[in-house]
Amino acid sequence: MDIEKPIEERTGESRHERTSREIAELLQELRVVLPGVQVLFAFLLTVPFSARFGEVSAVERGVFFGTLVCTALSTGLLLAPSAHHRLLWRRQAREHRLRVANRLAIAGLVLLVLAMVGAMFLVSAFLFDSMAAAAATASLTIFFVYVWFVMPLRHRFNGK
Repeated sequence: MDIEKPIEERTGESRHERTSREIAELLQELRVVLPGVQVLFAFLLTVPFSARFGEVSAVERGVFFGTLVCTALSTGLLLAPSAHHRLLWRRQAREHRLRVANRLAIAGLVLLVLAMVGAMFLVSAFLFDSMAAAAATASLTIFFVYVWFVMPLRHRFNGK
């Protein structure tokens, strides 16, 4: 594939067709990730009402609140492209919607990593000692950052 050629020549699509396909792909990707974010958010919303929530430390309470906020923000960011799509329907703003939706989705994924890591810390701190919780959380953080961000960015910038 000749990377020097314009994208339209490489794909055989017009700019309009390419943008339409890319928006559809992005919205489909969000349909995959959103149920998981919503389940995590629902779980976190119920935690303070459990009988043993009063046993958590001040640090764990702070991590819980940060995790809840990250999950709420992630949910909002990941749902936003659908709202933009609907509100800007037939307004000749496809390229704008695509650029904004891509940024919102990436920001939502960053916050989702923080939320998942926070949830992992809370559960492991409840089950094990703080050192085990820290180790599990650090391992999970490294895993998510590497798989979700480092691998694709390395390919993007190095072509490998």
